[in-house]
Amino acid sequence: MHAVFLNGTVGVGKTSVADAISELEARPHAVIDLDEVRRFRPAPDGDPFNLELQLANVAALSANFAAAGAELVVVAGVIESRADAERFRRAAGGSATVVRLVADAAVIERRLRGRHRDDPDGLAWHLARSAELTAILDAAGIEGEVVDTSADDAAAVADRVLRVVAAGERA
Repeated sequence: MHAVFLNGTVGVGKTSVADAISELEARPHAVIDLDEVRRFRPAPDGDPFNLELQLANVAALSANFAAAGAELVVVAGVIESRADAERFRRAAGGSATVVRLVADAAVIERRLRGRHRDDPDGLAWHLARSAELTAILDAAGIEGEVVDTSADDAAAVADRVLRVVAAGERA
């Protein structure tokens, strides 16, 4: 089984692209949304985003999906460092392609304003987190392809990502 990690800041389109990949992909596959598999409260001290729980759940889910016959697992979330990227690769079974999704700041802001139009506190947090994560990911130097989501719909981006994945699987 091969994994593709859709990495990027909030509002860049990771979940939308993961869903679009699922619509396009013909072979047996699964989608893991890291926001969902880390949803546990309270988060432990020193691990505010439940990284350790995410890793354990990705390992368990990937093993279960592989046993069920999945040939591809699409993981959508945020991986903030090269060391964490390697840990996620191991958790997913070792064979993985990392794709960083990026978008213009104005596009991300528009998406977040639409998503949080009835949640001003959530909007403020996500706008600040978007800029913070962009800086973290820029500095992290995680290897992988970069795909811009600014101008295209999720299906077009998913098609580009699947071409990157196919090239990675052949390598």
